[in-house]
Amino acid sequence: MHDPRQHRHPGFRMLAEQALTRAAGAALSTGNNVELLIDARENFDAWLEAIASARRNILFGNYIFRDDEVGRGFVSAMAERARAGVRVCVLHDWLGCLGQSRSRFWQPLRNAGGEVRTFNPFDPLSPFGWINRDHRKLLTVDANIGFVSGVCVSAKWLGDPARGKDPWRDTGIAVRGPAVADLEHAFAETWATLGTPLDAGSVPDAALAPAGDVALRVIATQPSSSGTYRIDQLVAALAHQRLWLTDAYFIGVAPYLSALTNAAQDGVDVRLLVPGASDVPAVAALSRTGYRALLEAGIRVYEWKGSMLHAKTAVADDRWARVGSTNLNIASWLGNCEIDVAIENSAFVRQLAEQYEHDLENATEIVLSRHRARPATPPPRHGLHGHGSAGRSAVGAMRMATTLGAALRNRRVLSDAETRPLWGGAILLFVIAGIGAWWPKVLAWPLAALALWIAVSLVVRWGRMRRHRRQTAKQQACETGDSPLSTPPDDGH
Repeated sequence: MHDPRQHRHPGFRMLAEQALTRAAGAALSTGNNVELLIDARENFDAWLEAIASARRNILFGNYIFRDDEVGRGFVSAMAERARAGVRVCVLHDWLGCLGQSRSRFWQPLRNAGGEVRTFNPFDPLSPFGWINRDHRKLLTVDANIGFVSGVCVSAKWLGDPARGKDPWRDTGIAVRGPAVADLEHAFAETWATLGTPLDAGSVPDAALAPAGDVALRVIATQPSSSGTYRIDQLVAALAHQRLWLTDAYFIGVAPYLSALTNAAQDGVDVRLLVPGASDVPAVAALSRTGYRALLEAGIRVYEWKGSMLHAKTAVADDRWARVGSTNLNIASWLGNCEIDVAIENSAFVRQLAEQYEHDLENATEIVLSRHRARPATPPPRHGLHGHGSAGRSAVGAMRMATTLGAALRNRRVLSDAETRPLWGGAILLFVIAGIGAWWPKVLAWPLAALALWIAVSLVVRWGRMRRHRRQTAKQQACETGDSPLSTPPDDGH
């Protein structure tokens, strides 16, 4: 991803290496093999083949497990392995599976001895806890092979040829080599937050045997950790020739838009491929509000003409690529558990770049007209509907809040593309002001209920923490042989 002239300056390369490691919070893993998997069929087939070969453990985490023929097929395959003595651990997201599958969906796997845990189920004592989701798509088998992608366990990704619905366009990878241990550790870290940790022998501590010559980083982010956001910013700054992005739910925040704009103005070929028809139309509409600023900066924008485009990939120059679950928006960057693989291998980068060029053959380039970017009207939805990634409403609210805040504080010049959030924000505030003037109870009662809800949750949490503190003190006293009565009184602070 660097200027060829920089190869004469090893000091610069070392500095870039250090910067990438620190930004991602992930060390470079060498000696790996990476296989590119295109669309759900290739991913599903590879996943099922790996599951069928399992002899020791299966660690499977995904945002959506849908109760359909695909989902039931995976449950059946894992149940068969569990009955054979393989330890099967499955993580699914509560919000992602809401309306997609119920507890009975998992019963065959549980009956076979498999373990299933739900990430961040709704908790009435945490009014805003639902915002943070486990959006990862991760599978490892026997520390031998790992998979990372944007593909969820749902027949929706396969389309419906009988009804003329194309498969969803998505991208995944299969990884062999030492980096599989990093993938397993990422799963184990989240698993431990939901109950008893995995046994020490379940996740390898020593480096696994080399399987190829690919260097990569496993970027496993937690809410607010922002490793992928930092590395995306850094790559935009380091790219010299090209930066080709594919994203399903692009809502650029000001710092990242600035990074892309600066790269384009510096001569980098910056391209963005996004859905033409989205399963979440509101996000597509928000994404389109930013087209003009991108186009005016020289960034080329393309809309996919097929069914839903759900891939999350990046290609920078000839040396760097990223594949994973992170979308280019605040919800993914800062709000979710995500997992991506950043690959530093010219052969794989060329392969992903060729796929990108192939995808552009089925895309429409958006260009500026005199008044607005074309197409002026949203494209048809192709019958898309359903459950997209987490945080759509939160992303939209964040976008509007950012624009309104900039306007009110007069901290930066707003682009023409940001006029829609200003108009929408003004209308919303007019409505709130009218309700407050004529029907104050309509605003007062919900605010009072919310305040009461939060107050009760804080009191209960305080009680739980105090009880835990006392239990810990008693346990420590028993271990040291001291009387629990000799411990200092708890004053509540």
